[in-house]
Amino acid sequence: MALFGGKKGAAPKITKAIDPKWAKSPKGSFNRLLHFEPSEANIRGVGGVYVVWHGGVKPSWVYAAETPDLARSINEAIDNDDITEFEVNGSLYVTWSPVLEEYRRGVLLFLTQSLKPEVRNPLAPTEETDETYLIPVLLPGEQPKEG
Repeated sequence: MALFGGKKGAAPKITKAIDPKWAKSPKGSFNRLLHFEPSEANIRGVGGVYVVWHGGVKPSWVYAAETPDLARSINEAIDNDDITEFEVNGSLYVTWSPVLEEYRRGVLLFLTQSLKPEVRNPLAPTEETDETYLIPVLLPGEQPKEG
């Protein structure tokens, strides 16, 4: 199920972080980017947002994007030398969440501002506008706060 599913109309301002249910492997861990086969993940033609990061001694966020086709875009990330050069710092990981088109840029704006990825996404929004407002989400690995 896509994040923020429902009727179209005036979108409310969202102030509390939403859990986008970041995708994990069948074993319950995040997928290693360079060992991942997007065609086997049933995400061809599925729109959403995705995040790439590396582990290691000094883990960091590498890239964040929104797309109408997660499989195609993650394949492009696998082939992107600017992203994959970070594999030497610690394994690269990827996760995604299906998000309806009208909310993707707002989620990406939040991710870009929060994560400050190492590789700049030239298509990512950099500030709120009338069409794109910040939509906070839990980051990969972050647990929802109880209460």
